[in-house]
Order: sequence, then structure tokens, then C-alpha cells
Amino acid sequence: MNNNEPLRLTQSDPWLAPYADRLRDRMGHYWYRHSRIDDNGGLLGPISQGHKYFGFNRGERHGEPGVWYREWAPAAKSLHLTGDYNGWDRQSEPLERDEFGIWSIFLPDADYVDRLVHGSLVKTVVETEIGTLDRIPAYARRVVQDYSTHNFTAQFWMPPNSHVFQNKAPEIERQGLRIYEAHIGMAQEEERVGTFSEFTEKILPRIARLGYNAIQLMAIQEHPYYGSFGYHVSSLYAVSSRFGTPEALKKLIDAAHGYGLIVLLDIVHSHAVKNINEGLNLFDGTDYQYFHAGARGRHDAWDSMLFDYSKYEVQRFLLSNVRYWLDEFKFDGFRFDGVTSMIYYHHGLGHGFTSYDDYFGGDVDWDAVVYLQLANELAHQVNPKAITIAEEVSGMPGIAAPVEDGGIGFDYRLAMGVPDYWIKLLKEKSDEAWSLQELYTTLMNRRHLEKHIGYAESHDQALVGDKTLAFWLMDADMYWHMGKFSGNILIDRGVALHKMIRLITFALAGEGYLNFIGNEFGHPEWVDFPRQGNGFSYHYARRQWSLVDNPDLRYGGLNEFDKAMNDLDRRFNILEDKLIELLAVHEDTRQIVFRRGALVFAFNFHPASSYTDLRIPVPDREDYTCVLSSDDPAYSGHSRVLNGVVYPIQVVPMYGREQSVEIYLPSRSVQVLVPARLL
Repeated sequence: MNNNEPLRLTQSDPWLAPYADRLRDRMGHYWYRHSRIDDNGGLLGPISQGHKYFGFNRGERHGEPGVWYREWAPAAKSLHLTGDYNGWDRQSEPLERDEFGIWSIFLPDADYVDRLVHGSLVKTVVETEIGTLDRIPAYARRVVQDYSTHNFTAQFWMPPNSHVFQNKAPEIERQGLRIYEAHIGMAQEEERVGTFSEFTEKILPRIARLGYNAIQLMAIQEHPYYGSFGYHVSSLYAVSSRFGTPEALKKLIDAAHGYGLIVLLDIVHSHAVKNINEGLNLFDGTDYQYFHAGARGRHDAWDSMLFDYSKYEVQRFLLSNVRYWLDEFKFDGFRFDGVTSMIYYHHGLGHGFTSYDDYFGGDVDWDAVVYLQLANELAHQVNPKAITIAEEVSGMPGIAAPVEDGGIGFDYRLAMGVPDYWIKLLKEKSDEAWSLQELYTTLMNRRHLEKHIGYAESHDQALVGDKTLAFWLMDADMYWHMGKFSGNILIDRGVALHKMIRLITFALAGEGYLNFIGNEFGHPEWVDFPRQGNGFSYHYARRQWSLVDNPDLRYGGLNEFDKAMNDLDRRFNILEDKLIELLAVHEDTRQIVFRRGALVFAFNFHPASSYTDLRIPVPDREDYTCVLSSDDPAYSGHSRVLNGVVYPIQVVPMYGREQSVEIYLPSRSVQVLVPARLL
């Protein structure tokens, strides 16, 4: 776009007009940074190919084949390579420094081909002003832990037979984005860490059967502390060795593509672990190499380090990381963690974001914004079909708007206020006291020019200290009364509302939907990784698949309802449909009726009253068929209404519509009606 053209972001949102100059200045900063990259080969040039230069790579010197190892450490006094290949000699392999602070060593095949082999253990001895330490290479692609000492060491990783992908990524353009958020380690029922291979064999078929079209994988980048849920990353290029090898991850992604699933990486570029032995902190002896110096470089609330996005080598390190995961592993996109923390100097802590002034004041870090714009632009240049999602809670306008419009370039943003609202409701009010109008307004409260991922709960809501939605609804009764013939009133209420909460969120809260592993069947309790406070137990860091597989329990019905929800989008493409309209709301009798696209959703939140011959307005003058009833016994319902019931159209005006239908709507249930022409 021309630098003098009006930004389309301000044209599409009149509330942004007073901030047009500020947005223009911000875009000017982007153009300035971009021009420097363009002068050096563009986004697809060296700025995004650091992984092909730094770390260990095959190459030549003076025509002789071998392996190059390079490291950026401008303030270091010396670097030496050491490992089991040279008997851990800390002096025999010195690196040479160039004028830019890049150190390198060439290891010719003639001398090293039988010594430095695939799987060799390596470290870098870095001499600095503050001492000499053995460090893990910044671009290490494999890091393993010695469980007797708990120390981490890099591996020279060049497998002779790397995985060859067999399946192309599926096409999902004409569907809504239906994401299954998963953590590999906790995806098995045994009290241990699960593996990529187990996930591929046991969990992928479950996800595909439920009708999801995307998987979002957490905790893939190497992190020293398992209990961090993968958010204190130490080696950004290394696949966490807890779950298996990089080749096993590639096989998982390849298999997912074969099931019709795209795979998104939960990528952490918002901060990094502060550990010195495992991470980047003080790598060359300074606190300002990769991170900001002093207090600005520390995130005290997260106990981690903050990248300096203004530096070229930091940009190269992070942008190359984006490209690496797309190219090397065939990931189909990313969910960027901690975007709010990145784009504000205050990291969003203690700020309510009640005015547009909050989004365009002096607290915004333009360098971080530009980095995210570049990362999104790069991802879509490498793979035009890549999907990027922002975890962003402040509501900054333009997060999911194109960069050329003045936005930050994500395809979606998470509707993060929705799960918080559900937890607040469940904590503070009985369902009889919920305001249905407020519920509708809250689920619809988003920037409708930007795509959102709606969700009722993710891993955040299930973490220790909180509870899953199912556990908030049913609590300890889940341990004793989830049998199909138990007849427990609290369980009946919880099962009914669990389905209704998920479906109304699915239907209203965004252009995509997300579910966290296990919540599709109402997984009880919470998520708590092994730590000192729980005796390093894995009891809550697993998924109890035996519950959903047991035909005598009601979990299976909740699971089948999840499949039916996804099927609604697969058949009728409702998540991508922008037409949402409230048709009727009755606070006294507890019904809410709305349309999304051609489908009509009728909810009855009344705890006891079922309504026969309930008249509701409908958009089209034709018969309607119930294609989904939460009361169906297949979904652990009470069989008062079954799928397939036809409601004849009646030319009886109601609430501005020329026609209506009469339906039977049982208590605490929902029906989805479809006009006859679509069946």
C-alpha cells in the first residue's frame, strides 16, 4: 500500500478516526523496519533463514564438505565447542569471531565424520565477563535431559533418514475453524508423560471422529520445567524430548493431515525462561543480548525474560523460528502466546482497557507490534494458507486485521472474555438467575470485522486453582453419580447445562471454536502437573479416557454431543456465517431463540418447566426439522424430544416475522432447527 493512503482500519471503524495519526505513525515504524529487511533480501531472505546458518548445518569450506557451527555472542570473550565426540575437551575446538559478533567453527568430514555423529552430545563453552559456563546452543534442534542429574544437554541432530511427509495438508477454507487444543504429555491415562507416537496412535482417531479440523499442540518447544505447561521455553528450535524425537512429531503431523486435520503450534515468542544453564539468559555475559537490559527485560509476574524486538539478530532468531516450524515440520500455523504482554510495556497487568486511549498511548511497544506484523506476514508468505491466532486479552483494534489495512495481521483472535464470563456466572449465580439478554450480549461482544475463536474453556480455565466447567457444575458428585441410572439431580442439571453452555458458545462466540482435550466429555477435576506441592504426582496431569469409553457412564453422551456440534458446522457452515440475529428472549420463562445463518437455535434454561406448543418466530416460510436436540438419549438426555422431529410452518406473525412454528421445548434443553430446503 502507499504510505500516504488512508488506513482501511480507520475507515472501517469510525471510533478509530481520532487515532488515525497515531496508527499512521505506528505503521511508519513498520515500514521503516520492513525497509531495512527489504534491503537485506526481504522477509524470505536471511532474516528468516537463521536456522540454516546458525547452529549446526552441513556445508563446505574451500570445497571441503563438513559441518559449520555458528553462534551469535557479541560480548563473549571466547567460545569453544565441546561434547562426547571430543571427550568433553573444553579447549580443543575454538570458534572464531567476525566483526558482527558471530562465532563459527568448521568441522571437516575428513576429521569428524566418525566422531561427530547423529545424536552426539554437545555444549558450547562461553567465556564472558561474568565467568565461563557450558551453554546449550541457541539454535539447538534437540535437547535431552539426564534424569539422574536433571541437567540438559544439546544433541547434534542430523538423522540419516529424516521423515518424508506423505500427506498434504487438508483444505478447510469452506469450514469454520474447529480446534482441538491438546498437550501431548497429559494425553494418556497412565500416570506418566505421554509420547508423540501414543498420541498419533490413540488420540488422533478420537479427534478426527469428533469432527474437529484442527489440532493446537501445546508445550512443543523445549522447556526445562514440565509444570510450566510449556510456557517457560528454553530452546525455541528444539522439540521437547519428553514426548519423543523430532521425527516422531513429524509423523504425528503427517498422520493428522491424513485424518483431515491441520496442526497449529502454540508458539511462545512473548518471553523465555530465565534459566542460565538451559536458556538464553546471559548467554554472552550480558543481560541485553536477546533481552532488554535491566528491569525492562524481566517479567516479574511470569518470572521470565523479555525479548528486545528492536534488534536485528533477535528478529532473525524469532522470525527464523516461525519459518522453521512451517518448513521443517509442516505445521499449518500458530497460536501466538502472550500477545497482550508483548505489545504493552505494562504487559496488561492491572489495566482494564476501558478506552481506545489505552490502545494508542505511550504504553504500546511499537517494536513488539512490528515484530508481530512481520511474523504474520512471513507466515503467510511461507504458506499462504497458514492460520495465525492471537492470545490477546486487551481488545486492541486490528489484532486480526490485515497488516496492509493497519492491523497486526492475525487471522483470528481468541475471545478470551467468554470463558472468564462462564466461570464468573458459575461461581456467583445459579443458572435460574442468569440474564439471558446479558448472556447473548456477552457472547456477541466482539469486533465483528475481526475473526474470533470462541470457547467455553481452555487449558487456562482447567488449571489447578480453578476447575473445569463440568466440575463447577457437578463437583464431587461426578465421582459417584455419573452412571446412566444414578438419578442424581445435581448430575442431571450439570450434564444438561454442560451441553447448553458449549452449544450457545459454539453458535455465538466467534467464527471458530476451541475445545481443550478431555473437556468434550466433561473431564472432571482440574489440571495439575507434577510439582513439589503435589508430591510430583501425575494424577491430575492425564486424561481419563476410560470414563468416556465406559458405556455405563454419561460421559459418552457429552462426547457424542460434541461430535454433533461439530457436525452442525460441517453440514451447514455456521461458524463462517456472519448472519446472527436474536429472534426472541423471555427472561421470565427462561427461553432464548436466535438464528445463525439459516439455522434456528431454541434454548430453554428453565430448571423445571417444559413448554408444549411453544411458539417461536422463524426466518423462512417453510417447515423446520430438528437436527439436534440436547435431550436426545444419545447425548445423555431424557428422550423427551428426538432428532428428526418436523415442525410445520404456520403463517402466524410473531415479533416482526411473518411466520412461526410451535415446538415442544423441554426444561434445560436446546434444539437446533433447519429449514426443509437444506435437508
